Order: sequence, then structure tokens, then C-alpha cells
Amino acid sequence: MRADVPGLDVVCVGESMVVLTPEPLGSLRGAETLRRGLGGAESNVAGYLAPLGVRVAWAGRVGADPFGAFVHESIAASGVDCRWVVTDPEAPTGIYFKDPGRGVHYYRRGSAASRLGPPLWNVISAGTPRWVHLTGITPALSDSCRSLVETALHRRAVPGAAVSFDVNYRPALWSPDTAAPVLRDLASRADLVLVGLDEAQALWGCATAEDVRALLPEPPTLVVKDGAVGATAFDAGGPTFVPANAVDVVEPVGAGDAFAAGYLFGTLRNVPQEARLRLGHALAGVALRTTGDVGAAPPADALLAAAGISTPS
Repeated sequence: MRADVPGLDVVCVGESMVVLTPEPLGSLRGAETLRRGLGGAESNVAGYLAPLGVRVAWAGRVGADPFGAFVHESIAASGVDCRWVVTDPEAPTGIYFKDPGRGVHYYRRGSAASRLGPPLWNVISAGTPRWVHLTGITPALSDSCRSLVETALHRRAVPGAAVSFDVNYRPALWSPDTAAPVLRDLASRADLVLVGLDEAQALWGCATAEDVRALLPEPPTLVVKDGAVGATAFDAGGPTFVPANAVDVVEPVGAGDAFAAGYLFGTLRNVPQEARLRLGHALAGVALRTTGDVGAAPPADALLAAAGISTPS
């Protein structure tokens, strides 16, 4: 691992796995052929940011197996800095299977990534990132992973870096009763929180975006996503709502990660709040129109123009 190259914009920390999807697209039960891909909320965000010119790293842990090599090499090939990826000789790379229209099936218990822990912050700090991006998936993987995220938010383990936290509640990993207080505590300590209204309803009983803000008044910026309806951002200037774009949905998995990447891209570019939400919707639309976890985003200038943001000629 190299820790001597400063100047990163964002580091995304968490588990990435091999994804197996029926080919042609159909039910997993009836599939004879599966297409290999990769997925993971944090590396998905990194995968969208890198082609936009953002200096982004993914930090994680994979097994010393062919799947681990595939994950590591594929993410690096997309332009993401992988200097902090560890290959674990004793634990496997996680896998999940997509059953289009029916959900996903995870095989990640005891994975290499579940052995991530707080010491990782010691090397990440040397990269002086402007932002650290985390999700609520990681603390559900193991006690050490929960400590990793708590250290980042409770102790601000990367000095000078802002922290974004996507709640990303996964019912398959933990129950609402267990997850709700943990995710509420972690979210309250972040600089930017992203959460789906459906997640907030399942975890905390929130019926509206305003309910979520009442529950989470601490974060300087809170973004509540309401699927095909739109997204509301709350900051010092009050709420800002932008409706979602109309999209013919092929596969919803990964859309939230794409939205997070678009919103972070706008934050890094310091564009107005409304434009950040439009950028989030634009990249979410890319994800919704593809069967992969990371779709082909347009060039940065084209994305900004599509969001109504003028760039110097």
C-alpha cells in the first residue's frame, strides 16, 4: 500500500464483491448462464466519480482468490486509486447474486472485508483526502467494521476531511430494531447524510422528508431521496426539492450510489444546492438504465450541462 501521494478528493471505504447476474436477464432460479460483474456501494460511488475527473480512491479488503483479483483489478481499471486495498490470505471475497425484479442474495459472512478495522485510518490520513465517503452497510458486517465507521465519525479519524454517510439500510444484514439506533447515531455525526425516505420509514417511522430532518437536525446537510418522486436537501438555507427525472427502469440496484456520486460531484464543484440534486438525479438515471452496478456516465462537461450548469468554454 502506498500512503505517500497526497491530494485526493474523496476516499470511499467499504466492501466490494463479485456480482453474478442471469444472462440473458431473467429469474435466477431458471438461469443456466451467469454474467460476472462487481458491486459494492462505496466502490460504485468511486466508479462514477473517477471518469468525472475526481481524484478518488477506494479502500477495502478482498480475498487472495480469483474473485478478489477481479474486484481489485476491475476497480483500478476504471481509474480509481486502489492503494489501500488489502489482499487477505485467510478470508474469501464476498459474492452476491442478482435475481432481477426479485432482489439479491448475499454470500458475504466471514468475508475479507468483514475484517476491516480502525487501523485503516492511519494510512488513509496520509493521503489527505478532502472527503471520506461511508455507508451504513459497513457497520453491519462485523464488530471491527462497526468500529471502523464509528472511529471515522466519533473521532474524526481523518483530520480535515468532511465525511459523507449514506444510510443504505440492508434488511438482509440486520433488523430495524438493531440497525435503527446505530444508524441514527452515525448519521447524526456526519457532514452530509443521504437517506431514502423508504429507509427512514423502515428504521425510524418517518413519513416525510421533514420528519427525517426533525430526527436528524445535526448534519449540516441532509438529503432525503423519495424514489421516482424526487429528493429534498436540507441545509442552512432551508429545504430544496428537485423532482426526479422520468426514466425507463431496467434495474434499480445501484441507483442510490449513483445519486450519491452525482451529489458529491456537485459538492466538490461547489455548485448550488439545486444543481447538486440535479446531478444526483442525472447519474441515478444512468444506473437505472443499466443491468450493471455502475453505468457509463457522460463526460463531466456533458453531465454539468444536462444539469443546467454552465462551464467555461
